[in-house]
Amino acid sequence: MSRSADKFGPDWLAARLAELLPAYPAVSLCVALSGGVDSTVLLAALAQGKRSATGLRALHVDHGIRPASKQWAAQCRALARRQRVPLKVLTTKVERVAGESLEATAREARYRLLANELRPGEILLTAHHSDDQLETVLLQLLRGSGLPGLAGMPSIAPFARGWLGRPLLSRSRAELEAWARSHDLQWIDDDSNADETLDRNYLRRRILPLIRERWPGAAAAVTRSARHAAEAQSLLDVLARADVERASYGESLSVKTLRALPLSRRRNALRFWIARAGYLAPDTRRLEEIAGPLLAARADANPFVEWGPGAAAVRARFGGRVQRCGDLLQLLASVEVARTPADDSSREPTPADLAWFWRTSPRFELPNNLGALELVPDARGPLDLDLLPEPVTIGWRAGGERLSPRRGGPRRALKNLLQEARVPVTERARLPLLFSVTSQEVKLLAVADLLLDEAVQATSAARHRARLRWKKTWHSH
Repeated sequence: MSRSADKFGPDWLAARLAELLPAYPAVSLCVALSGGVDSTVLLAALAQGKRSATGLRALHVDHGIRPASKQWAAQCRALARRQRVPLKVLTTKVERVAGESLEATAREARYRLLANELRPGEILLTAHHSDDQLETVLLQLLRGSGLPGLAGMPSIAPFARGWLGRPLLSRSRAELEAWARSHDLQWIDDDSNADETLDRNYLRRRILPLIRERWPGAAAAVTRSARHAAEAQSLLDVLARADVERASYGESLSVKTLRALPLSRRRNALRFWIARAGYLAPDTRRLEEIAGPLLAARADANPFVEWGPGAAAVRARFGGRVQRCGDLLQLLASVEVARTPADDSSREPTPADLAWFWRTSPRFELPNNLGALELVPDARGPLDLDLLPEPVTIGWRAGGERLSPRRGGPRRALKNLLQEARVPVTERARLPLLFSVTSQEVKLLAVADLLLDEAVQATSAARHRARLRWKKTWHSH
């Protein structure tokens, strides 16, 4: 076995996990298995370790992008069987969106699936290593990122209902490959890694060899710099938390209090406030607009600044909207739409919609800190489970939705129903909607725990009844 391979192994990995996870090995671990050399090594080293975790399993995401994706899923199944580790394959269909990176779209879909699958308290492990960290920090630097971007990927961070751990960040790609070869492991070589039209591949294949030739310790040095940036950002977060608490009025922020802060602290507080709520951070231009013109506007002007991850309006809800309401700033999901359909049957299911297999998972964690949906059996509940399809599709308002809240009554516009129910404007964009999606139509079945369509309402003859509950992570004011 080569000297470089000796630097990594099951014992080293167990010691590293004990550093990251104080309860280790009394923890449940879930490996994100792509089938590449890095995740193959991570799974094999965990499976071969003497100090095994309480539970170990793996998840593989088939994006449906590459022609060989089904073959890769089969190879991952074979690897998991050899290592005697349970594996579940998650499938999705990632479509190219004009103006957006296919790689970024696939990554977003992958983490959304992994988050939905993660069990409470479970730790998701990814196989990112020091070369990945070097590439990430350099790309963030070239994109003009601030300290959060330059801090790179943390070794451990909250994720979904558990944690996301990256125990291999101090190991190099070469070390992992050497260990894989010494243990006769087989892995998948993704030919898309040779596509130099992708920024990361261009950096990896063209630029980094020159950097390493001149500075062999570049990865370790940049990892140290990322750690320094993370420490500096943590101090800024402490300051931002104090400023946000002083400016807080319920979920909103006082415009007057924010104006009293120096501009740099104002931006820092706003960035922290937005990120803490679970929204994507706005770009520099929009953050400047919020910290400046929006706060300086007349109290009765009700201006707003909105942003999303891209031009596709169906995905804009993962962005946010800061709305000025008198002397308060309110934060809500982006409500940008590309079109307003005439009725719900013309609404198209989007890549951002989420499938809920409620029979096996009666609780569903929503993205963007929006809480959770839960089906609770109740002999007097208003929902007939025998009429509820599986899966149901979870989405958010796009405009034009209709449903019939009264058996035998007309289908009514959701906008009017929410107005009658006096649902605050700031909360309407957050309401999770349940749809039945077929090749013939998309039908709205439920609006959070407020409204049920007659199609799923229980009658006295219903045998399996339940209540749909929306457990929020905030309180309305």
